[in-house]
Amino acid sequence: MSSGGELTGLSQTDLSLDRPRATLAEVAADKLRELILLEKLAPGASISEREISTALGISRTPLRSALAILEQDGLVNYSVTRRPRVADPSVESITENLQVMRALEALAGELACAAGTDDDIAHIIALVDHLEDGSDTMPLLEYFRIDMTMHEAIAKASGNAALIATHRQYNARLWRARFLSSQRAGGRPQTNREHRAIAEALHRRDANAAGAALGLHLATIIENTRHAMMERARADGA
Repeated sequence: MSSGGELTGLSQTDLSLDRPRATLAEVAADKLRELILLEKLAPGASISEREISTALGISRTPLRSALAILEQDGLVNYSVTRRPRVADPSVESITENLQVMRALEALAGELACAAGTDDDIAHIIALVDHLEDGSDTMPLLEYFRIDMTMHEAIAKASGNAALIATHRQYNARLWRARFLSSQRAGGRPQTNREHRAIAEALHRRDANAAGAALGLHLATIIENTRHAMMERARADGA
């Protein structure tokens, strides 16, 4: 997709809608979030409401509601003339948000050791096992989604409603950045090792170890994301 918002090059699979029980706006937001994540809607690209609504087979009313959801998530912003476009945050902005996420996830790990049920911990460990088992064969987007589900499960196991809500907000804002990080140096073997350290600490209910393991994991994500974004900026400049 070009920076002008044209939909050439997208297949029907790219544009198919999921989540039949969700509202139409939520379903459309999910699809646009995925297109942004995969850079089929590139950072900084303008979004043509007419083209997108036609391609998705919906009216502009639910599309505008979907764009409002993505604006809250920090994935879409508006020009001075109120034309929507894909957000293109700076390296510094992303890094600052990831630093907050690092603190949130470390705290979530500590709290989960005390507040998480046995089923909560077992679910997190099962997700880590699943990521390891599929490490060599799982498609990139599927692996990433399960990875994010694991992090969300840790936040949920904390039992802290304020932390869960804040984590959800930052996670939505950082989805693309974390996806970029998942594709960088070290790859899945490094990610799996860090996930296993988190799972083992949670299994032992060792709050200090869980917080430290999550802090280390997010530090890796921060470093990988910074490098990925700087490499992308240099490539765009070239």
